[in-house]
Amino acid sequence: MLDSIYSDIKRQVQSGNMITRIILVNIAVFIVLNLLRMAGPTALDSVLSFVELPSDPLMFLKRFWTLITYMFTQIDFFHILWNMLLLYWFGKIFGDFIGDHKVLPLYLMAGVVGGMVFILTDFLPTGTQGSATVIGASAAVMGIMVATATLSPDYSMRLILLGDVKIKWIVLVFFILDIFRTVGSGNEGGHWAHIGGAVFGYLYIVAYRRGTNMTAFLENIFDRDLKKPTRKQTRTDRPSVVRKQSRLSVVHKKDNKQSASISDEDKLDKILDKIKAQGYDNLSQAEKDYLKKMSNS
Repeated sequence: MLDSIYSDIKRQVQSGNMITRIILVNIAVFIVLNLLRMAGPTALDSVLSFVELPSDPLMFLKRFWTLITYMFTQIDFFHILWNMLLLYWFGKIFGDFIGDHKVLPLYLMAGVVGGMVFILTDFLPTGTQGSATVIGASAAVMGIMVATATLSPDYSMRLILLGDVKIKWIVLVFFILDIFRTVGSGNEGGHWAHIGGAVFGYLYIVAYRRGTNMTAFLENIFDRDLKKPTRKQTRTDRPSVVRKQSRLSVVHKKDNKQSASISDEDKLDKILDKIKAQGYDNLSQAEKDYLKKMSNS
């Protein structure tokens, strides 16, 4: 059984989509931290101090990496459960719209902006003047939720007891609740971080529609082969000994594949332009199927 579980996890890490990989990292950290909690509060606190984001700027400068680690760190079951469910639901939609490779850069940047807002707003009258810390993926998840709702606000999700609900209303409720909880909730800084991540998600889509990709530098780091040809060369592409007729056949075959690749790229660009102008719901079923096919390729 353990071998089967390990094989499944390994397969998801190697070939799964980015949402699955992010969720697996969050779950792995959650399990490790709760094992440490079983060992005693001292063991857990010593590790948390190196991964949670402090609101004290001087402490943050000493532990600058916490701006990244905090968004993968959760120790409460319901905290990680809701974050990962929301990440899966909205992240899958976002990835289907504009590409799975854009999910992690948006997740990270929304989390970073949310973390910086947490540090800045903790010095408000409702803050703790630098004595607070924050953990959790909520700011990063809010960024993806708002980006998805901004990209296609009329996309519907089926909720228990409520039926089909447009995602713009779901996200609006979460955002308003975060605003209310910035005062008197006991976790004011955390909710400010959520708002920071949400604002970045909105600005990301606004800029994307105008031709600016705010996470392009991260995409280039994570996917250096993005601009290279996707088809790998094999021995049959370059035969060392072949008759002239066979060589022409290979060349024609290569040209046909290249033309098909260019045609696919043009078709995908047209569909994305249509989403930007009219929204996802105005796509034909054939266009939706094609977009899903390309996002999984």
